[in-house]
Amino acid sequence: MIVGGADINNYEYLKNIIMEDDYVIYCDSGLKHMDKLGLKPSLIVGDFDSHVNPHMDVETIVLPTVKDDTDTFFAAKEGVKRGFGDFVLIGVIGERLDHSLANVSILLYLRANGRRAQIIDDYSVMKIVGSETEYISDDYSFFSLLNITGKASGITIKNAKYELENGSISADYQYGVSNEITPGKVAEVSVSDGELLLVMVR
Repeated sequence: MIVGGADINNYEYLKNIIMEDDYVIYCDSGLKHMDKLGLKPSLIVGDFDSHVNPHMDVETIVLPTVKDDTDTFFAAKEGVKRGFGDFVLIGVIGERLDHSLANVSILLYLRANGRRAQIIDDYSVMKIVGSETEYISDDYSFFSLLNITGKASGITIKNAKYELENGSISADYQYGVSNEITPGKVAEVSVSDGELLLVMVR
């Protein structure tokens, strides 16, 4: 679990998905969430330009302020380096659109490295979908499919208000927004060529 510094309002929801044996990486100002999450860090990373280094008795990687990686991206790379296979990112979608978009791209990085990954914020769950079928329960009010790689075709959507067979979505025409799961059904989404960002709205 990677914890960033964007605002979190629904701590109780996150507490319900946290597992006791999760390895938790706090990124710089993500440390402000530590008490409300009730999660002690396994690792702390950051250049500490937005939060004071707490100097806890926890492994801490102090990064230079001038660098290519954001603290969050570094944390993802460190998680890959340490062999983790499943990643959950929280506190990474917020008021800074530039940081939010950069953090969404971490999902692509992790997928390219054979990892499973999702971003969870106060309203939604985000993940990358490709040729494997992704199932979406009607616990979610809406879902959207967004092209963030420039290439996505052979798109199939089943058991939804707006279904699709062998379709394509381009980055300059994002018509896959705000679809609905057929009541009592489980929607199915797959992309045979390319990848899409799946956003499931609670």
